[in-house]
Amino acid sequence: MGDSAAPAAATLVLPIFPLPEVTLFPHTFLPLHIFEARYRAMVADALARDRRLAVARLEPGYESTYDGRPPVRAVAGAGEIVNWERQSSGRYNILVKGLCRVRIERELPADTLYRMVNAQRLEDVPAADAVDPLIARIRAACGRLLDALERPRTVLDGVLGKDQPPAMIADRAAAAFLPDATLRQELLETLAVDARLHRVSAALEALVDELT
Repeated sequence: MGDSAAPAAATLVLPIFPLPEVTLFPHTFLPLHIFEARYRAMVADALARDRRLAVARLEPGYESTYDGRPPVRAVAGAGEIVNWERQSSGRYNILVKGLCRVRIERELPADTLYRMVNAQRLEDVPAADAVDPLIARIRAACGRLLDALERPRTVLDGVLGKDQPPAMIADRAAAAFLPDATLRQELLETLAVDARLHRVSAALEALVDELT
């Protein structure tokens, strides 16, 4: 798969990396440190194939069955490993580029240490109305957050460039600025772009109010 390509097949076969607090949004990059044996094997196999995997959020209460196959949320982020480093210990540092949302349809029988699933690619539902006011609110709130954190506003040029489509702006703003894992998962599951923009703008403004 090319660096900018998204999975073309309607049904995908993907390894999943279940995590409790991590969300992989499309149009974003996620650095991960891989240390468990089963996930080191997953990365090695993915690198030998098409470099694709899905990051799925573990359902609450996973701790007692973590070493097995605890339940995960049905909607996950699918991505491609675009950079990696294998350490002498066998661990990996990888960088995953988010490509699309997927819905896990079923888990597959596998003779691997890690889990494999069938997943359906999910498409955005385009906004029905003009979203420029929402995008302006998001940019303004992100600017105020950067001010509060004493970081330069030039960061916004890369994260929320003016030439980016609304769906990308919503996803990148959520990934960069919203810390609540439950909210991020809900945003991952929100396919309607206008609804996603509404929720992101409101959450960012609430965060600004807390910090200023």
